[in-house]
Amino acid sequence: MATIRKRGKAYQIDFFDPSGKRIRKSFKKKKVAEAELGKRVSLVAEGRYLDVKKECKTTLGELLDKYVENFQAQAGYITGKRFHVEHIRGYFGKDIILSNIRYVDLETYRNHLRDSLTVKGTVREEASINRGISCLRHMFSKAVEWEMLEQDPFDKGKSLLLKENNQRLRFLTEAEIPMLLYECSPHLRIIVECAINTGMRKGEILSLKWDQIRNGYIYLTKTKTNESRQVPINDNLNALFKRIRRDQHLTSDYVFTYQKKRVDSVKTAFNAAMKKAGIVDFRFNDLRHTFASHLIMKGGSLKDVQEILGHKTMTMTLRYAHLSQEHKKKTVNLLNGLTASGNVECHNLSQNPLQVKSASL
Repeated sequence: MATIRKRGKAYQIDFFDPSGKRIRKSFKKKKVAEAELGKRVSLVAEGRYLDVKKECKTTLGELLDKYVENFQAQAGYITGKRFHVEHIRGYFGKDIILSNIRYVDLETYRNHLRDSLTVKGTVREEASINRGISCLRHMFSKAVEWEMLEQDPFDKGKSLLLKENNQRLRFLTEAEIPMLLYECSPHLRIIVECAINTGMRKGEILSLKWDQIRNGYIYLTKTKTNESRQVPINDNLNALFKRIRRDQHLTSDYVFTYQKKRVDSVKTAFNAAMKKAGIVDFRFNDLRHTFASHLIMKGGSLKDVQEILGHKTMTMTLRYAHLSQEHKKKTVNLLNGLTASGNVECHNLSQNPLQVKSASL
């Protein structure tokens, strides 16, 4: 009889194969154990349990090819995941049997990423390492789903993700904003102005089309979180869009163009403007922080920021909470003088207020 029992922190499946051999295997998660036992029972019922396991022949190269085939159209694949796929192929080798890759090999790969330099000769950040490990884990989870592998080696140990420092909150001060705008080329300046007034991501701005702008909102459908959102347009941005329309003469579907072509990169122009303005330790994505920080400091709520930026949870938005606290501190100072005693001076704080009033009469 096939059963599942909890043993310590693991869940063990226990059954007999068609030859009468007792099989026991442990899994970290109950749902994984249930799925595995269900698969084994089905194979026994179908008379396929003793077939040669496909995973004994499947190579990493076959998994990588199948993975690319299914996910190359994914948003961000070309600019991100593609590099992780090729790095994994180069490190493990395409001919290695998939089932021969153990948890220790995955941990060794993680440490290799941490200890080696990037192609630019820089040390990898924790976030970059985690993206590579997450990509590899997704591959193995799909391998199990696609029946190319019996068990995910990632389930054999603890999470391999490193703790990231997501507390960076660099934003432009009110003095730095005009400094940067002054040094921007004309086509870059309007992009930066849009970023500061909306908090939109660079990709969302550069792919923005005129038909997404209507009724006082920017309607975004292709976002990083794959969830649509609406960004309200303030008066400054509305005036900017009107000026762009007038100058562009509607010669393009895209809002931001240069020499009648869509702008697809601002890295070089932005870095040049930063250098001329003398602003250091600032990235284009920090314009998103600039929007949120100034919105909070001018009285906007954390909920407003979460919805406009498109954060799935409040966790990311809470980075701005300290700015909100400072704003509240300034706000309560508006009450200064409300409890002042006027011309009455009470030198003895322990004295009865009624006695003070009587004495003043």
